[in-house]
Amino acid sequence: MSGESKRDQPDQRDYPDHWEADVVLTDGGTAHLRPIRPEDADLLRSFYARLSAETIYYRFFSPRPHLSDREIAHFTTVDHDRRVGLIATIGGDMVAVVRYDRLTDRPETAEVAFLVEDAHQGRGLGAVLLEHIAAAARERGLRRFVASVLPDNRRMTRVFREAGYRAEQRFEDGVIELVLDLEPTETSVEVTSAREHRAEARSIQRLMTPRSVAVVGASRAEHSVGQTVLRNLLGGDFTGPVYPVHPTAKAVAGVRAYESVLDIPDDIDLAVVAVRANAVHEVVEQCASKGVHGLVVVSSGFGEAGPEGRARQEELVRLARAWGMRVVGPNCLGIANTDQDIRLNATLAPTLPGRGPVGFFSQSGALGTAILQRTAERGIGLSTFVSAGNRADVSGNDLMQYWEEDPATKAVLLYLESLGNPRKFARLARRLSRRKPIVAVKSGRSTQGVPLGHAARALSLPDHAVSALFAQAGVIRVEDLSELFDVAQLLAYQPLPAGDRIAIIDNSDSLGLLAQDAAVAHGLRVRPPVDLGPLADADAYEAALATALRDENVDAVVALFTPPTIGGYDVRVPEKILRLAAGSSKPIVATYLGHKGMPADLRITAPDGSAAAGSVPSYPAPEDAVRALAYVIRYAQWRQRPPGRVPDQVTPEDRRRARALVGGWLSGLPVDAAPVAASRAQAAELLACYGIAVADADPSPDPSAEALLGGEGLRGPEPDRDGPGVPVRIVTSEDPSFGAVVSFGLADETAALLDDRAYRLAPLTDAEAAEMVRAIRTAPLLLGHRGAEPVAVSAVEDLLQRVARLGDDLPEVARLELNPVVADASGVSVRGVRLRLQRPMGPRPELGPRRLG
Repeated sequence: MSGESKRDQPDQRDYPDHWEADVVLTDGGTAHLRPIRPEDADLLRSFYARLSAETIYYRFFSPRPHLSDREIAHFTTVDHDRRVGLIATIGGDMVAVVRYDRLTDRPETAEVAFLVEDAHQGRGLGAVLLEHIAAAARERGLRRFVASVLPDNRRMTRVFREAGYRAEQRFEDGVIELVLDLEPTETSVEVTSAREHRAEARSIQRLMTPRSVAVVGASRAEHSVGQTVLRNLLGGDFTGPVYPVHPTAKAVAGVRAYESVLDIPDDIDLAVVAVRANAVHEVVEQCASKGVHGLVVVSSGFGEAGPEGRARQEELVRLARAWGMRVVGPNCLGIANTDQDIRLNATLAPTLPGRGPVGFFSQSGALGTAILQRTAERGIGLSTFVSAGNRADVSGNDLMQYWEEDPATKAVLLYLESLGNPRKFARLARRLSRRKPIVAVKSGRSTQGVPLGHAARALSLPDHAVSALFAQAGVIRVEDLSELFDVAQLLAYQPLPAGDRIAIIDNSDSLGLLAQDAAVAHGLRVRPPVDLGPLADADAYEAALATALRDENVDAVVALFTPPTIGGYDVRVPEKILRLAAGSSKPIVATYLGHKGMPADLRITAPDGSAAAGSVPSYPAPEDAVRALAYVIRYAQWRQRPPGRVPDQVTPEDRRRARALVGGWLSGLPVDAAPVAASRAQAAELLACYGIAVADADPSPDPSAEALLGGEGLRGPEPDRDGPGVPVRIVTSEDPSFGAVVSFGLADETAALLDDRAYRLAPLTDAEAAEMVRAIRTAPLLLGHRGAEPVAVSAVEDLLQRVARLGDDLPEVARLELNPVVADASGVSVRGVRLRLQRPMGPRPELGPRRLG
């Protein structure tokens, strides 16, 4: 077992640092979880001294005013296998502990017990500790927990009962004994996701709705960063007090200043930090002592400045989270909330767009000011805005959690330069998109690289595969910022279309034909334009629009209006368009006098002067209007389709057998070993666990494998292009960012040359499998092209789902390729298989307990 670290052995006694995690609690604060250590003896004594007599009694079933030295040593000295303990710390203090002890007579069972400090009870610590101790137990081969709880201890009983695991309960000698099966269930996964959602949404809500703000580094120098943020806060008429912090000045911008955050006499919810990078650490410590909830670090000199800055950035996040604070930035533009009860402009941008239904997340601080300016120029109103800069902590995933519940946000805009947890992004986006549209620009198409300073890895998938995964989650991915605003102004103020049938009304046949050509190019169903002629007046437009909106065969209307070359025009035209749009359930887009955005003539004005629902967006060219409408139509069609379900094709016993197989094959290999190829017998045995049979094949080795697991790879002969059936290729591979990704396409040179592949994240619902088969350009060859007999598409879809389930269940499957799979009218036949396995570096983020990335 040369090259294998002790950490790879299940009975090792080394400290398992991969169990450490920062977590968000139910009130939005943060805590740090880690395994207990012998040097925690004093922490445990202090923690125990703060516990109430009732809490101690519930834990030990008897009064125990203090712990003996022997008990302290017993509780803090564990082997991280038979005996495991995890503690939660906030600001260096232990606030909760959970431990399990394996039962000697039942080696797959352990007794579990909790203690949570009284002052921190009700913050969700028990639930999140149970998630983490259960994950550690599964890693160590345990299958169940037993817990003894007094009947009066309802809080702890609720933690166990609401976890979602299969549980049994019995009552004996005045004590409730609970037995929890640690195998994750659909309910336990849903419970974890729901708790994560509430906690992360609450943490962002605390940032976006502060009652008071301190600006640390509020310089007296004109145009300095600190003074700019301070003046923007004051100029935006923030509804709470604003406190400048300056080491020597008595006042900044006419407001009394304080030497440090600690000198401010009142509570502080949010601190905007604008000091030198090497001074931020001290400021964070002061904010922690003050009880600040969140930090916006606009200072530069962190990850983008090289290795020293990267270390400084990591320490900033570690310290802030340890004290319960979230961090926006560093190197960011700031945050804003246009709610009239808040009016927060904690940014470097002098002006903000008005109030509106759009939430905007931008990773670029440099582009932030331009983005806000262009938003305002278009007349698009924002609910909230966050510029994350280096995105060291708060990310787009956090904001999606918040916006899902925010009633003021109707649509979400994302400017992304990196994805910190792409699999979580896909999960959250899929859920949010069912309720609110997400429009995203993802830069780095050509390189999939990550800007210097971002705490994220580069993506390894090709860009068109990333686009496919965005589409699977319902995300509207656009090409650039112009398209982002084009789509946003439609989503923000007009209803979603019911279908793809559009009507065009114009006063210029040239404009009408351009719009028609664009609609056809985007795959929309369009009727010939209604040309009203250059002299059309308001009444003519009103009649034509009313007719189109009443037509059951029309789902959306494109209204084109340009001034005639000679003479004036009827200025009542926009009034008529607006009146009909206000009462319509069908969207209307316009090209009105070449205006871009939400022109005043086509705007329904809210009491605060901003655009309101029913306002009609205008585009400078017909093609722009139709393109925006096409994006929205595709999104509306995605939302109308049933999401489908992941079928139960595989029994829990077969899944456990599959995990045992790959675990046994890979035992003894270090986590950093190169992928190895499975033998013919191993590949067939693993596939059989998922109901996949392999036809007889010519066993030839996989030339791309670095090593073999006791035999040769299983590979079929090259497909016979002239034989019956259509050869296809199905692959699942473990992507370091997205987890298991499935691809599908024909098994021929042309498909490979054109990269005609469909991509989806595993697992696949029945609806996604059906879409995947039909997503490739060569799909007609499967569906009966030119009178040929269609293949058994349902069998192809079933196989896709089984392969996807295998990839999702087993992160050890680095790559599984079924090629060729011959599909014909009778079903499918797997002729060739290549399987490579690799020990994963750790559990996928989505498969483990809740943690901040």
